[in-house]
Amino acid sequence: MSSMGPISQFIKHHYRHFNAAALVDAAEGYKKHIDQGGKMMVTLAGAMSTAELGLTLAEMIRQDKIHLISCTGANLEEDIFNLVAHDHYERVPHYRQLSPQDEQALLERHMNRVTDTCIPEAEAMRRIESVMLEQWTGADQSGERYFPHEFFYRAIRSGKLKQFYQIDPKDSWMVAAAEKNLPIIVPGWEDATLGNMYAAACMRGEVKNVHTVRTGIEYMIQLSEFYQSVTKNSSLGMFQIGGGIAGDFPICVVPMLHQDLGIEAKLWGYFAQISDSTTSYGSYSGAVPNEKITWGKLGIDTPKYIVESDATIVAPLIFSYVLNQ
Repeated sequence: MSSMGPISQFIKHHYRHFNAAALVDAAEGYKKHIDQGGKMMVTLAGAMSTAELGLTLAEMIRQDKIHLISCTGANLEEDIFNLVAHDHYERVPHYRQLSPQDEQALLERHMNRVTDTCIPEAEAMRRIESVMLEQWTGADQSGERYFPHEFFYRAIRSGKLKQFYQIDPKDSWMVAAAEKNLPIIVPGWEDATLGNMYAAACMRGEVKNVHTVRTGIEYMIQLSEFYQSVTKNSSLGMFQIGGGIAGDFPICVVPMLHQDLGIEAKLWGYFAQISDSTTSYGSYSGAVPNEKITWGKLGIDTPKYIVESDATIVAPLIFSYVLNQ
């Protein structure tokens, strides 16, 4: 424990049973996987970027504790929204008491609510839309095609967003990812604010080729190439935050390679999930890890962990533990 920082020491001393112990087990399993030369994919569901997970996630990326991210389009863009519009966000701690009339008032002020946090449309979404529209139309006119995350990387690297930064960029996980050129998978990107804006740009005729932004199937092909390359010499683990497509999409690369292509593919070498989803009623997001054995994703001996709790509480603690903070 001497090499641990105060957060890690607190966790190790106090988190001894139940979900607290599961948190420690998952964190220690993560560290062991990396220490043994393994690589790690982290998946982001929900609104983790609006929860400002970048405060710990960015440092995980900088310290090479993460080698691939799979996230929803919302998490991809909302880290950038927070980067350029943080001072205009509003917190509504009494959100459970809001009436429909209160919600309408927020709408009329163009404040889009995510639980207790309101994202300002003008300062966040429309500001980013103008920058991304320039990226999309430029690529379209040049006959170039990029993935959604690559367009964000290009926007970040262009420096055109710097004048709008309202947080320390070291706390933006997308800035850290761009600096590392970290591979990112964004399944179902269309289901996001920028995805809607891109569709609108195509319908207005500003983007002529709808395929200027590369999406789902091409992401899976790229992921399969990444998985095969990495697992030649390393084991690739999966740390899943929440459920949904961010986790469901990439975990399927293993059975796809093995069952559909007839390629010998290693199983995922580590699996952990933070989830508050119920395991009943056919819930895939809430399925216990052993169910994934039957789908050819995990093996009998794969280290498996599930922490049934709030990811906004658990993920920063696990990341801090992995970082020895």
